[in-house]
This record gives sequence, structure tokens and C-alpha cells, in this order.
Amino acid sequence: MAAPAMESAAVTALRSVLQRAHQAAERSGRPAERVRVVAVSKTKPVSLVRQVYDAGHRCFGENYVQELVDKAPQLPADIEWHFIGHLQSNKAKSLIAAVPNLEMVESVDDEKIANHLDRAVASIGRKPLKVLVQVNTSGEASKSGVDPSGCVELAKHVKLGCPNLEFSGLMTIGMLDYSSTPENFKALSECRIEVCKALGISEEECELSMGMSADFEQAIEMGSTNVRVGSTIFGAREYPKKAESK
Repeated sequence: MAAPAMESAAVTALRSVLQRAHQAAERSGRPAERVRVVAVSKTKPVSLVRQVYDAGHRCFGENYVQELVDKAPQLPADIEWHFIGHLQSNKAKSLIAAVPNLEMVESVDDEKIANHLDRAVASIGRKPLKVLVQVNTSGEASKSGVDPSGCVELAKHVKLGCPNLEFSGLMTIGMLDYSSTPENFKALSECRIEVCKALGISEEECELSMGMSADFEQAIEMGSTNVRVGSTIFGAREYPKKAESK
């Protein structure tokens, strides 16, 4: 069926991304439904998110607590929000309280933030929150994430010590220049093997969130089940310009 003539650029881009993700999944020998595309709407207006929602997409991601807290109430309750940015422990409670349809926090990088999320979920009595353990596979000081050598202990803490959280897998961010991304992705896959062995779970029970706009197809081919795609769907990020002096 032909796309409507007035389809927005974001919706056209979403369809292309979904098709590319499905093809990458097929190349990796997995069913397309095993790969989730998180449409990252950072800095984008609610109206643009709504266009993509109206096209049938339900999974969206945000990097900043305040932006998600502001946007979520203005959008339909059946959106599955993923928080993918660095989360400060003092903001965990406000995030959980303000966004009842928060599906997953992808960026748990130490026990302290896991404990804060666990208590926040318990305090409002919502269903367990899915979380991913963020692993710093590139060794860059600018990146958040637990060192690969510590991912098993943190995963164990979430699964065994945080009854209101559901350990769902691992997340990483590739090198900014993508020069060593395959190594980053391979490192996360190796972490999954260790974590699954330590926790006594199957690899299907441990998601891999890796891959963004520039490299999501390669990430899927290397085992990613969750890709975070922003600018390819929504266009370049729009940061507020500083007021010009008159």
C-alpha cells in the first residue's frame, strides 16, 4: 500500500528504519519481532512524537529526566517509555512518580541507582520496572557504565537484591567515532554470556541494547535486541540557542 501523500518526514523515516531493522534481523537469522526500535525523541516537540505515535509506533526513549517528565503527561498512556540517559540517584523518585508508563531504564550503572529505583518503585506500588545494566565497553572516561569486569556483580545485585526491579539485560554505547564499534558490541555479547551463566538464565532472557542511528543495522547483526534511533527518525537534535545580545 502506498504511503499517504502527506506523510511527515519523521513517519517516512520511521518506516525506513523499521524496514532496515527487520532486514538486519533476518540477516542475523532472528525473527524481526525479536528486535525493538526505540525512537529517541530527545529535544523534539510533543507534536513530532505524536506523528510517529499516530503511525503506530509505541516505544520511545528520552535522555533527560525533566524532558521525559514534561512530555509523558502530554502523550498517550500506552506509550512504552525508555529512559536511556545517565540517571542521577536523586532524580529516580521523581521520574518513577511522574511517568507511570515508564517501561524500562536502560542506564543502571551502579548499585546506588539500582537501590534508589527499587525503593521508588516500591513507594508507589507500580509493577516491577525493567532495567538494563549499562556497561562501558569502550573504556572512555566520558561514558557512564560499569566496567565489563563488574557487570556480573551489578546484574546479580539487580536480580537478587532489588525485588521491585526486573533485570532485563545489558546496554552499551559504542565509540563516538564508531571506529571500534564491533569490538564494543562483541564485548557486550561476551558480558551477556558471563551474566547468563552467573544468574542461571538463558541468553533470550538477557537483552542487548546496542546500536544507534549510525550503526543500528550492524548492532542487530551482532545480536542487539534493542536499538536506540533518534536523529535518523526525527532529524538533527535541536538545542535551544543562547539569546543573542542586542
